[in-house]
Amino acid sequence: MVFIAHIRESDKQIQSVEEHLLGVKALAETIGDKIGVKHIAGLAGMLHDMGKFTHQFKNYIIEAVQNPENPPKRGSVDHSTSGGRLLYQKYHTGVPSRGGWILAEVVGNAVISHHSYLHDFLNSDQESPYLRRVEERELPEYERSMENFFTYVICEEKFQQYVSRAVEELEEFLSKPFAANGESKLMLLTKYIFSALIDADRTNTRLFEENRSEEPEQCRKDLFETYYKKLMDKIRAFQEESDADTPINILRRKMSDECDKFAEKPSGIYTLSIPTGGGKTLASLRYALKHASREGKKHVIYVVPFTTIIEQNAAEVRNILKDDGNILEHHSNVIDDEQDDDEDQSGMINTRQKLKLAKDNWDSPIIFTTMVQFLNVFYARGSRNIRRLHNLCESVIIFDEVQKVPVSCVSLFNHALNFLKTYGRSSLILCTATQPALSRVKHQLDINPDAEIIQDLSQVIDAFKRVEIVDKATDELFDNEKLTQFIREKLDEVQSILVVLNTKTVVKNLYCEWESSEVPLYHLSTSMCASHRNTILKKVRNHLKHGEKVVCFSTQLIEAGVDVSFDCVIRSLSGLDSIAQAAGRCNRHGKREIQQVYVIDHVEENLDHLPEIKVGKKISKKILIDLKANPKHHGGNLLSVRAMDRYFQEFYGDLDKSLNYFIPKLKKEMTELLMSDKTINSYYLAYKDRWKKHLPLYIANSYRTAADYFQVIHDHTTAVIVPYEEGKEIIVQLNGSGTIENLSGLLRKAQQYTINLLRYERDQLAQNGGLVPLLGGKVWALAETAYNKEFGVDLENNSELEDLLI
Repeated sequence: MVFIAHIRESDKQIQSVEEHLLGVKALAETIGDKIGVKHIAGLAGMLHDMGKFTHQFKNYIIEAVQNPENPPKRGSVDHSTSGGRLLYQKYHTGVPSRGGWILAEVVGNAVISHHSYLHDFLNSDQESPYLRRVEERELPEYERSMENFFTYVICEEKFQQYVSRAVEELEEFLSKPFAANGESKLMLLTKYIFSALIDADRTNTRLFEENRSEEPEQCRKDLFETYYKKLMDKIRAFQEESDADTPINILRRKMSDECDKFAEKPSGIYTLSIPTGGGKTLASLRYALKHASREGKKHVIYVVPFTTIIEQNAAEVRNILKDDGNILEHHSNVIDDEQDDDEDQSGMINTRQKLKLAKDNWDSPIIFTTMVQFLNVFYARGSRNIRRLHNLCESVIIFDEVQKVPVSCVSLFNHALNFLKTYGRSSLILCTATQPALSRVKHQLDINPDAEIIQDLSQVIDAFKRVEIVDKATDELFDNEKLTQFIREKLDEVQSILVVLNTKTVVKNLYCEWESSEVPLYHLSTSMCASHRNTILKKVRNHLKHGEKVVCFSTQLIEAGVDVSFDCVIRSLSGLDSIAQAAGRCNRHGKREIQQVYVIDHVEENLDHLPEIKVGKKISKKILIDLKANPKHHGGNLLSVRAMDRYFQEFYGDLDKSLNYFIPKLKKEMTELLMSDKTINSYYLAYKDRWKKHLPLYIANSYRTAADYFQVIHDHTTAVIVPYEEGKEIIVQLNGSGTIENLSGLLRKAQQYTINLLRYERDQLAQNGGLVPLLGGKVWALAETAYNKEFGVDLENNSELEDLLI
């Protein structure tokens, strides 16, 4: 008898349950093998759809195919609980057995959750959704599905041997020294197994639907060696240019050489503190490609704080490597799958399923993404996020401008990096001109001894001094009117001025209030999509290249890594790291004498919803006051190593209670939900008090609750595609019904035409007709009248059609 897993849309071919389970098992084993848990991952793969070995599911899927207009009741057949129950009944009953119980919990949770998100082992109601699922859920044909599983997939004796191998792997995994407690290990292992299962399941189903065989893995070692040769050719070409022997270029070359040499060291967590303008992107790429080739890494991943840097860095790397197909830019999740629970899917591949199967698992050799997306992989809800986790292993990951890690996520960030170092065999480079104190928090980063790649750091910083900081913040206050006058005065002295303020509202108001002028004015903010910002930056760079007058008003997005060089920068008071980054946009290549960076205190900025900027501003002002009283304090320079160390100590000290992601509604830290010892877990203690017994589980972590509350940016955002240039055609095509491959390509293209709306922005646009649902509301787009050629998103939805860039 053939039991059906899927029926192909194009030709109604059947994929049997055993074919699917064995295919997913093989893929999951390959993924698990990366961190030494081949059989644990394979166990999840072979069990995940055991519940499809029933007449009930077979009738359900056949009826869905025969009656597409009137299908059976959705969700009427549970096919994901059976595999979890089998593990629970066979290995989690009777006398507690550490290995068997933990294995059943880790793998069982992944199996029962593979159509939604990991279950809580214990929640705030002192209940266990995991136990309720594996113990109480009604499964009419459970015995039949188990019998068929042992008949068609693997016999019981071999299954027991397989489980024994998995228990051995588990014990070895737990015995490995790790900079955290056992609960943290189990949390990260569970998420890794879930990642392996999700990707293996989606990949096998996609290959069946596309009628393809599994793609052979490209030899990444040869590819990275080819890339390295191309990069070195480019570096040698730089050395033949007329200005190659200027002091700054000689120093850039020296630091690049140090990165090359450092690539021969073992993988670990290291710091790269190249000053702004020191050639950080190419130097770090040189390390990454050489180390990846030597150590057999599968990916080189750049993680940046803002999407603007993705565009610039990716373009720079593409220009050198000449291989667009192997370079992925991932700005945000275009598809909203956070609340998905598709247990009700019938086995037929409809449009909704195609979105889920679309290739979006970060398997490219070179990836550029954001800190938001990196943290979402580990901690946010949605199968699309966690599916990518395993591809962070066996990688070289460059964290550009790592000082921008949100304060609330510092401990979670450290746990993720420690896992990737210890288990994931990845090399992690913390890249910035202003290294934060990530090892001074409670959940410390397991950074390597002698971690700094650049030698004689203080001398390097002195040699790169191209600006002086002018304090205009301690004695006077600025509003937009006064700032406008100040800018006009400076335009009599210099050709180009960059003004960086802390809020989008004040930037936009300053731009709009500027009276007509012959000087070209430009506006930049995250309300504009990546392609739009690129267009503006190209215009700005063209003015700068020809020495023409130009003024650019921007939020902080321009600070981190955007390669522009103005004669003068005006920066609204904020954290020292932000001031340092803004200073890096002034006299960037040292072609002029020392230029001025003016720090002002802008009274019109409302920072009540920006606590990190507010705290940073307060500490920076204190340091400025110290320097005014005694110019020798803090190393005699606002941006000295001593000043920066003092800044980060105070910054993390003031925000100490936020470092472990405190959740006000629960009055609990995220770290307790994910990795606290049972003996001090408040949910566990409440459970004991209520039920007068111990929780019959080794793990008490609350995975789904934690994911529900996790947001890197605390005000939830929604990604929407905007009708700017090619974005309009992408919106039109997404309204059609394409293949999985076509959808994958469109979603990749859409990254350049996507912006993230805050909750109030989405609500306002929804009310005034500015939002358009695509693909059943799984993807959203802006109406044409809700996007403006100067500012991007128009919340009023009344931009004139003739003003649109389409």
